Amino acid sequence: MKPHKSNPSSPKRSAAIVTPIILLLVLALVCLYDMTFSSRYPDIERVASSTTSSSLLPSPTNSSSLASPATTVGSCDLARGQWVPDDEAPYYTNLTCQFIDDHQNCMKFGKPSLEFMRWRWQPDGCDLPRFDAARFLEAMKGKSMAFVGDSLARNHLKSLLCLLSKEAQPVEVGTSSEIDVTGRAVRRDYHYGNHSFTISLFWSPFLVKANQSNATLGQWDLHLDTPDSRWAAHIADFDYIVLSGTNWFLRPSLYREAGRLVARNGAATAGNLTEIPVPRAVRAAFRTALGAIAAREGFRGKALMRTVTPAHFENGEWNTGGDCVRTRPFRRDERALGAVEAEYRAAQVDALRETEAAARRNGAELLLLSITEAMDLRPDGHPSRYGHPPGGSVEGSFVVDCLHWCLPGPIDLWSELLLQLLIAHPS
Repeated sequence: MKPHKSNPSSPKRSAAIVTPIILLLVLALVCLYDMTFSSRYPDIERVASSTTSSSLLPSPTNSSSLASPATTVGSCDLARGQWVPDDEAPYYTNLTCQFIDDHQNCMKFGKPSLEFMRWRWQPDGCDLPRFDAARFLEAMKGKSMAFVGDSLARNHLKSLLCLLSKEAQPVEVGTSSEIDVTGRAVRRDYHYGNHSFTISLFWSPFLVKANQSNATLGQWDLHLDTPDSRWAAHIADFDYIVLSGTNWFLRPSLYREAGRLVARNGAATAGNLTEIPVPRAVRAAFRTALGAIAAREGFRGKALMRTVTPAHFENGEWNTGGDCVRTRPFRRDERALGAVEAEYRAAQVDALRETEAAARRNGAELLLLSITEAMDLRPDGHPSRYGHPPGGSVEGSFVVDCLHWCLPGPIDLWSELLLQLLIAHPS
């Protein structure tokens, strides 16, 4: 077949031929871009990098609180879905797991309905594999993992220990004798000898350096540009670091940069300091913590940031008679994520965006463990008043607990998602 010769006297005909060719070239370039981008983010959608602001208390961004990275497997977004009945639950009970703290031992203290254990998270368009303790331990062979945060980080760690107890029991070793000003151990370590795997828990509710400046008022000084050295000094010792926390930022706090007082939150009292919204401080603290991981020489592992988990006090707050007495999950169409939770989650995601590029340059990886929307639908999964004997109180001054999670319970989802992240992003 002879090649086609263009006719200069027929511009309309030439345009008819050239235009489709240009369109095909444009489509080819778009496809090539999509393939490149997809290969860079194969299973877990990570956040895109952006320019890091020089100030630790930057102005809020306009990013959507929900239009952000999510835990995904293939094309399935594991963070979006609904809770469905599950006849195979639970993975464990308070008789088979020795690690359940009384504060979350809802079976021991007679929570009236145990139906909260019999639900499973069903993502849109796919199935979330059940937790496989043997596979988790095999993936972690010869490695170490740290949980850093507040009592919900501990809640998560105890859930993971219980899930793994079907396969192996750890030995608590080398626990630090250092006690925080709040009365909690700064560090605890659990070792699985047959797998050479260690899980550590660091108590650091603000993630950054913090001093209690007024015990009577419960007021804190937060150094938002300085990571808490009690965990940050050990970054290079771990292959995986799970960061979380937001609830303590609601306490009266004065904010410092370079040691100088620069702002406060609404509950704190100190001269004429500028008042800033608490989510701004959350964003700054997470950015400092993630930045410390990204910059630490010798760390080539993965940092996972768990998003905020909602509380479910109704008819009052934790100290004004609020309770959580619902006995089933919300359906998706029954409840929209609250503005406060959405704002905290957006602050965390912004911090991850602003440090992801630096981490990648230095050989580390930042991942998002997105649980906010799923847990927002579980008002039935808290201890309520069944985290202590009748007439007693739970940790701190809680009498009714609608913040932490029963074990076993909905919180076991966090480790199901964690396992999928580890499988998708092996070391």
